[in-house]
Amino acid sequence: MNKKNPLYQADLRAIHAIKGMETLQGKTFLITGATGMIGLHLIDALMSLGGISVIAVGRSRERAAERLGEYYTSPLFTFIEQDVRQPFDADVNADYIIPLASNTHPLAYSQFPIETLLINLHGAEHALNLADRCHATLLYPSTVEIYGNAHGSDTFTEDYTGRLALATPRACYTESKRSAEALCQSYMAEHGTCVKIVRLSRIFGPTMLMSDSKASSQFIKKAIDGEDIVLKSKGDQYFSYTYVTDAVRAMLHVLLHGEAGTPYNISNADCDVHLRDFAGLCARYNGRSVIFDLPSSSEQKGFSIATQAILDNSRLRSLGFQPQYTMKDALKRTIEILKD
Repeated sequence: MNKKNPLYQADLRAIHAIKGMETLQGKTFLITGATGMIGLHLIDALMSLGGISVIAVGRSRERAAERLGEYYTSPLFTFIEQDVRQPFDADVNADYIIPLASNTHPLAYSQFPIETLLINLHGAEHALNLADRCHATLLYPSTVEIYGNAHGSDTFTEDYTGRLALATPRACYTESKRSAEALCQSYMAEHGTCVKIVRLSRIFGPTMLMSDSKASSQFIKKAIDGEDIVLKSKGDQYFSYTYVTDAVRAMLHVLLHGEAGTPYNISNADCDVHLRDFAGLCARYNGRSVIFDLPSSSEQKGFSIATQAILDNSRLRSLGFQPQYTMKDALKRTIEILKD
């Protein structure tokens, strides 16, 4: 991906325009999962704004050099090679902490369920301990997955308690994220730690990892390569999606204006689509077709059981936030930036 692409630079400027960003000048952010889709885009936005220090945490120095290497000579940037299942050193300090490290794609859930669960639990624990020690604000990125499946045509408001299946390998992700949210509330109650919580819908965008096995990422890769889109179901699933720039904009908006301890759904009603329609938009970009193909048993183990997962973002909009990108525009931007 060419970060100098005009579309990508425009996306970064859209993040800079969030109300209150000027108050972050001189502050330090610690971001785990720094080389992931959201982490990379967030760091690009903060570093390009200037005047903000970033401590990026990741497991692979080689991947970090590939994704974030242009910042290595900046005095405002530090990279720490560390597994988030380990505690932070005593000399690490930050004003804001965003623990994004997580396995977030189906193959990881089916192949590494123990690792997935422990990364979420210990990653949250060590981030909260650091926030407690530094008197920092922690923004916890939770997920639509904690809600499970919907009742009929219901949409998920933040007080929906969920319908989940525990006897599946995928429970490693959903249950650990629910537990991590509970841990956040516990640190607030017992230690007075400042924690703000967002629940992300399915995210896509040009900073995705090419190893990502999520259906949406596979569709986008096929579109880039000019190939037919392979759909591993009938495509009846109806999900909320959000372009990565809108997701980062919303996260920072909640960080700056949200209420501690109150979860906020991040979604965009214009990007609520059936899976087959997502595939169709990607296929039509290159004049290709959608092909329906049954999944393998290994793939199916990591798939979500949800057939509908639509997030109500009324609480987020009550803070004055509005999504900016339509689904068609967001997919076009994603494909064109990645093709550059």
